[in-house]
Amino acid sequence: MNVVLQDTTFRQLRDFIYGKCGIYINDTKKYLIENRLVKVLQENNLSSYEEYLSLMQSGNGNELSRLYDAITTNETFFFREQQQIDVLIDLLVPGIIKDKPGKAIQIWSAACSTGEEPYTIGMLLAEKQRGTRAGLIASDISEVVLESARKGIYGSYSVRNIPEPYLKKYFRSNGHFYEIDPAMRNSVKFLNVNLVDDRKVKTLRDIDVVLCRNVLIYFDDKMKQKAVSLLYDSLRPGGYLFIGLSESLHNVTRAFKPVVMNKVIVYQRS
Repeated sequence: MNVVLQDTTFRQLRDFIYGKCGIYINDTKKYLIENRLVKVLQENNLSSYEEYLSLMQSGNGNELSRLYDAITTNETFFFREQQQIDVLIDLLVPGIIKDKPGKAIQIWSAACSTGEEPYTIGMLLAEKQRGTRAGLIASDISEVVLESARKGIYGSYSVRNIPEPYLKKYFRSNGHFYEIDPAMRNSVKFLNVNLVDDRKVKTLRDIDVVLCRNVLIYFDDKMKQKAVSLLYDSLRPGGYLFIGLSESLHNVTRAFKPVVMNKVIVYQRS
């Protein structure tokens, strides 16, 4: 299918995406959008990107979710950036338990993609903090990846860093795919949340820890500030925010206090 994405249409599509979810696509990524959406055009029997833009502007919810899936990179795996997860499980969780005895810890994996991050946290809590009452919330903007997360079936790439005892205990393998234990799967609540949608984020309150790792790279400065401000409001006073190891809030906000734990920077709400 030889369809060309004209510059004017690309800019209109880019503005539409930015207005909907805060993701900014610069000019150098035009080819990426063109390549990723051509299949969507074929499946919808559309002959041009102009027709596709009209379809999006008409408010088709299912296609909007597919658009989000096409423009984001759902690169993730179990036990990713483990030093951060270790700080969460070994250092933060015991302190939170002391701060709120008898109450469940609330942990939110924001932009969870296909679920590897929240399931990693769930397994480690079960093994290292046995008996801890925890509410695990996981969200993403793409319904496609959320459906995959809810099924909990993974290929060898995703599970390659899982320690063998965890793999044997929490997964069932058929040789090609690994299916997570149903009890672990049911311990995570998956939600569709747009991180720059005030109404959606405001439904999540009094969270102890938010993990929003490797997400802010998709936003420009304005949307970074909005997303981080909404995450700040979702945390309880004294709650913690993790962003990616290569990310920083230095030029985004001064509302959080950076705390260094085992060489990992964690941002604490005042």
